[in-house]
Amino acid sequence: MKYNILFFTVIAIIATGCKGCMDSKPNTGITISPDAGTTYNAGKPVTIKVNYPADMKPDSIVYLLDSVRFASAKDAGAITLKTDTLHMGPRLITAKLFTGGKSVEQSTNIMVYAAKAPEELKFTVVKTFPHDTASYTEGLFYQDGAMYESDGGIASEPSTGQSSLRKYDVETGKILQKVNGDPKIFAEGIAIVGNKLIQLTYTEQKLLEYDKTTFKLLNTLPFSVGVQGWGMCFDGKQLYFDDSTNRIWFLNKDTYRPQGSIDVCDDKGPINQVNELEMIDDKLYANIYTTDTIIVIDPKTGAVLQRCDMSKLYPHRVPPAEVLNGIAWDAAGKRLFVTGKKWQKLYQVKFEKK
Repeated sequence: MKYNILFFTVIAIIATGCKGCMDSKPNTGITISPDAGTTYNAGKPVTIKVNYPADMKPDSIVYLLDSVRFASAKDAGAITLKTDTLHMGPRLITAKLFTGGKSVEQSTNIMVYAAKAPEELKFTVVKTFPHDTASYTEGLFYQDGAMYESDGGIASEPSTGQSSLRKYDVETGKILQKVNGDPKIFAEGIAIVGNKLIQLTYTEQKLLEYDKTTFKLLNTLPFSVGVQGWGMCFDGKQLYFDDSTNRIWFLNKDTYRPQGSIDVCDDKGPINQVNELEMIDDKLYANIYTTDTIIVIDPKTGAVLQRCDMSKLYPHRVPPAEVLNGIAWDAAGKRLFVTGKKWQKLYQVKFEKK
């Protein structure tokens, strides 16, 4: 079980002059707007203005967004930054002033949130199936007519050796294959890449590779990306995983090295504790841990597009242990499955606009 709730704060960015700049002191007399920490909803333009001392005559000003050039100017006239396609979360804006072959820079940061409030969805239950109440569900995945599930043991004793990986028949709940995990490891999210089943671990900083067919453990690899290991999914090109915060990392499917990330935000701010993940029709579906909410995320920007309150699905559970957690998609049959930790049932549900 995840015991700690992590809250993000924007890190203050300190602008300093480089070696050989015309003024290496922090106080250059240069200012930049907007103020650090100013929030913008995607689609709202950012007006950037640099002010500098009257005796400073820059040859040019170059503007950088997260260290990538996006505009330049000859004077201190205002520059407009479009936010329509920007990633959510903190973005660093830097103005670099050049004069006489030397340069000095000043930076600020903004927070970008989703353009509008998430669209509210409703759900209907299409069918119910049995689910093993011994499974503290961490990862759920459907493929080739069977459900694959990773469970993490029990909440109060995370290292009891009850973590496992299992494959079972959806209709009957009958376990077709099962392997117990290392008693020192708390298993988390899973994804299938080719003939390998990839399993995250919670705090042990390991990533496990299994043979999908035999469940033989092939490799135990060091893995220190992110804060912790939580949910995981695969889109056919790259892996996605989250780490207890509002960040979703992109991993190379062969090396498991990070190759990018997004920060999940709605129109009000960051959405923390993003957990179990599933890619459905080019959108990321995610549980929010300890809540009854499933959100739909734009994988390109991190913006929350839709949200569904699932509190009426399984109302008689005992929190915090029996929380909603587990999303699986049958792409061929267009079936969406959800369940929770130690739930008696696996549900096939349908989402619709309210």
